[in-house]
Amino acid sequence: MEQVKVTWFDHQREPQCDPNPAYPDGIDVDLRAKSGARGCVTDLPYPAPRCGIYLVVCEKCGYSAAITTAGRVDDPKKVTLPCKLN
Repeated sequence: MEQVKVTWFDHQREPQCDPNPAYPDGIDVDLRAKSGARGCVTDLPYPAPRCGIYLVVCEKCGYSAAITTAGRVDDPKKVTLPCKLN
């Protein structure tokens, strides 16, 4: 069973700006307060088709996050969620 559910909400807008050249292969988003803390890692569909939001939910602990997309090469490609379980 997949523990992290990813849903993409399409804002039906094309990107208006050029991608950040510092991230030609996308970015990894780490939402943990401290590196090394417990968490779940999941890949995101990359790149997103256009501007929108990924809703990422851990179905084990209930943590959720909204991550924006722009349909460019500098979009998020992976996310690490903190764990709410002790």
